[in-house]
Amino acid sequence: MATTDRRGQVLGLAGAVDYAEGAVISKTLLDRKAGTLTLFSFDEGQGLSEHVSPYDATVLVTDGEGTLVIGGKPLKVKAGELVIMPAHIPHSLRAETRFKMLLIMIREEVPA
Repeated sequence: MATTDRRGQVLGLAGAVDYAEGAVISKTLLDRKAGTLTLFSFDEGQGLSEHVSPYDATVLVTDGEGTLVIGGKPLKVKAGELVIMPAHIPHSLRAETRFKMLLIMIREEVPA
């Protein structure tokens, strides 16, 4: 999916992605070789199943409360908090309330 060029614009994260009943919604804000910025919304009880990333991933919570599980360790998070998830460690997420986050992925090596 192509993204609109949002460089040089003010982005209001709170309203940049809507909630949908029983769903997870994602919106890519920036997609480059060096990394991505993706905004997510999760309806209460929704989440992402356990997976592994080859790069560190940063989660900035913009709304609600959730539980991140990183390497089997649960972390309660809420709006205004940030978590850096280490590469190669299994992690998952569950929205305890309606929940929004900005996922920041920065690749260690930029492909040529």
